[in-house]
Amino acid sequence: MGILWETSFWVFFFVTIVLAGGAAWMSGRAIARSWEPYWQAAAWMLPLGAAARFIHFSLFGGSLLSVQYYVVDTAILMIIAWLGHRVTLAGLMTRQYRFGFEQVSPLTWRARGGAAGGGPTE
Repeated sequence: MGILWETSFWVFFFVTIVLAGGAAWMSGRAIARSWEPYWQAAAWMLPLGAAARFIHFSLFGGSLLSVQYYVVDTAILMIIAWLGHRVTLAGLMTRQYRFGFEQVSPLTWRARGGAAGGGPTE
């Protein structure tokens, strides 16, 4: 037992990171592609965290109503959804508005030299 997982690391990795994390990444991407703010992705991670807890419980003998592991799973899913949202949003900004923005890193963008305005990194 650990702080992050209750049965084994590999069960935690498979269920929370691979299965639910993949769904979180795709949710973050989908919300970013519709130009919605991140908080909507974060809100959708609450039921996804409960679904991950249910899989831990039903398939691997974990506890269903553990607040600690629900918070851990949901926080990890929110981080993964944020990454998916941010990577997608940075790509959208720099592809669709190439004249005004350039990508600085996979997560950030900035206004080009002569362009007015800016992104969250200005």
